[in-house]
Amino acid sequence: MADINRDDAEIELAFPPRFQYGERVIARSVVRNDGTYNGKDIGEVLVNKGEIGYVININTFLQQFYIYAVDFVDSGHRVGMRAKELCTLDNLPDEVLAQLGEKAASITTLGQATPTHTTTATEAP
Repeated sequence: MADINRDDAEIELAFPPRFQYGERVIARSVVRNDGTYNGKDIGEVLVNKGEIGYVININTFLQQFYIYAVDFVDSGHRVGMRAKELCTLDNLPDEVLAQLGEKAASITTLGQATPTHTTTATEAP
């Protein structure tokens, strides 16, 4: 059997998970099907860089890494990702928020559903 290439010397499982259930995260890179996603061709794009998703499960891999199951609502894909492939939108450090200044307020609305049209009492369906 071939050796499994462990690309990181760090054992992530020695620390708590970086993300929590329900946390909004953003993909740091494009994710393509490596053959483990049913119904899509190998190499087909599953998640685009900058796409927003929600952590729906946390598992482990090779007794070394956390794998975060992320539901990307816009594309409709649920993909397992490593922490280094994701960035939080809910728990940004204070120094990052300070650098963002006024733009930090817009982060709170990213990835949240907003109604496109509200019906008033005078409108009939």
